[in-house]
Amino acid sequence: MRLFWHEVKTEQKLYWRSRELAFFTFALPIVIFFLIGSVYGHDTIDGAKGSHYLLAGMLGYGVTATAFAGLSIVIVVRREGGILKRLRGTPLPAWAYIGAVLTSTIFVFALEAIALVLLGRAVFDVPLPTHVFSLVVALLLSALTFTALGLALTAVVRSAEGSSAVVNAVYLPMVFISGSFFSPHSFPEFLRAIAAVLPLTYVIKLVRDITLHGAQIWDRPGSVAVLAAWGLVGLVAARQGFRWEPRQD
Repeated sequence: MRLFWHEVKTEQKLYWRSRELAFFTFALPIVIFFLIGSVYGHDTIDGAKGSHYLLAGMLGYGVTATAFAGLSIVIVVRREGGILKRLRGTPLPAWAYIGAVLTSTIFVFALEAIALVLLGRAVFDVPLPTHVFSLVVALLLSALTFTALGLALTAVVRSAEGSSAVVNAVYLPMVFISGSFFSPHSFPEFLRAIAAVLPLTYVIKLVRDITLHGAQIWDRPGSVAVLAAWGLVGLVAARQGFRWEPRQD
């Protein structure tokens, strides 16, 4: 465990020293929340104040940016740079390294979620969550699901140079189609059909039900089951496709 916590501290130092990574995965969702909230934060969307409605979408955007996009890009860059291969030759166990990376990633998202909630309260008068436990569990489940999917995605990306392009091509359309920025009720039928199978749709729906409608997480077993299923798919795919050595093909 000593090696594990040492690696967690190392991962945190590496994350915050990478200004580009910290900006695009941690700060950008906060900036976008402020900008979009300033535009239509006082409008009414699906019966709720725009800023209140938007907060759940930004939490969903944050979890994909941090636990999915940022994680997968970092892993691919380290793999193709030979860092993961060299780590396998050190006393650090594989489980400790992967666990430390995931723990550091989830910790960053936790800080981001707190920042988003506080920003919503301070700038847009969004009420603080009343069901804190349910919200924390929902966000933790979301983070675990997307870290598993992020690790699985690394098996698809073949080069460090192409990592950003591949990841952005996957997660940016998902963010829009799932309704992070807008209400999906106005989308064409085919986009709503796609959204119905995306995990981020259920993250946003679950968080909105908790924050806007006062639901507890156990009141939404359907959304929880979909996220758990996607997490299991990601875990199985990651176990089968994860590589420690650079791809040769």
